Amino acid sequence: MTYHSSTTTKLKTGLAGIVATPAVRKVSLLALCAAYIQGPLTKIVDFNGAMAEMDHFGLHPAAVFAVIVIIFELTASAMVVSGFLRWAGAMALAGFTVIATLIALRFWEMAPGMDRMMATNAFFEHLGLAGAFVFVSAYDLTKGAK
Repeated sequence: MTYHSSTTTKLKTGLAGIVATPAVRKVSLLALCAAYIQGPLTKIVDFNGAMAEMDHFGLHPAAVFAVIVIIFELTASAMVVSGFLRWAGAMALAGFTVIATLIALRFWEMAPGMDRMMATNAFFEHLGLAGAFVFVSAYDLTKGAK
């Protein structure tokens, strides 16, 4: 019993030393924000596609919504990654993710089949992503951005 406890403690200490490093923290925050960095960059490169996406989801005027989404996602991601008001950027992305998920992944309205299954999986994956942003915000508010 003591051996197991000692081994677990050493493992936790060693792992904490790795995952608590600034490099791992920065890479993790970048990974968390990856879709919110890649998405707007893709929208910038293909602005007509961005407007078509907004139009598809009934967001009008499409060009205005596309610009707002691009600016919002890049700004909130920069806040999360840089640490400047990280908690606010993370909460903003959590809220945005839930709203966008409710708009874009309405699996309950789809006919049974592969498309519905994929939308259902993506819906719950996005809820998990929103939860991760809430967790980042809570951590930042309670431990402080370091």
